[in-house]
Amino acid sequence: MQPSFIKHARLDVLFSLAIVGSIATTTVMAQEPTATGNPARGAVLSSSCIGCHGISGYRNAYPTYRVPKLGGQHPDYIVIALQGYKNQMRPHKTMHSQAVSLSDQDMKDIAAFFASQGAIQKAAAPLGTAPEMASTCVVCHGEGGVSSVPNWPSLAGQHKDYIIHALKEYKGALRKDPVMGGMAAPLTAQDIEELATYFSSQPGLSTVHNAVSPKTASSK
Repeated sequence: MQPSFIKHARLDVLFSLAIVGSIATTTVMAQEPTATGNPARGAVLSSSCIGCHGISGYRNAYPTYRVPKLGGQHPDYIVIALQGYKNQMRPHKTMHSQAVSLSDQDMKDIAAFFASQGAIQKAAAPLGTAPEMASTCVVCHGEGGVSSVPNWPSLAGQHKDYIIHALKEYKGALRKDPVMGGMAAPLTAQDIEELATYFSSQPGLSTVHNAVSPKTASSK
């Protein structure tokens, strides 16, 4: 068990980083327009995405983890993620091959489709007791993991093993993000396990099974 003064020192560092990340996000949002896309066109472009992301519990081969749920995720964040895979700021061969040929508008359309499916309904109060470290996560990712900041993803309902995988990649600097790298660096394996358990247990994101008839597409 860690001495309390060490734990509190780590929390102070993480909270400071969270504030910096929040300020940086506000600055970016003031400079860049939010993602706008055509969900109907995105549904067509997403047909190959559904091959993995549309199967409940579908697992990445190596390392093994369930691919993330995208239904209800912020479109701006989905665009940021796709850009990261395209530019290899996020290491994943399959996702790079999927994203490398996408234009900026393609990404916005795909993001608009997934964001339009199953909007997150925020619970009156988060379920269960939040681990101590979650107090810094919610500065950007929102109470219970329901983010109100378009550039930061909602974590509520995301697969536990995917959250663990993502945090480990940020901690190991495999994913290139200075804020998340700083946030994840001091986390222990137990911290990561507790955070992933908490956020994955909240109602939120969903698996999108159908890329043919988006809920927001017109019937004409």
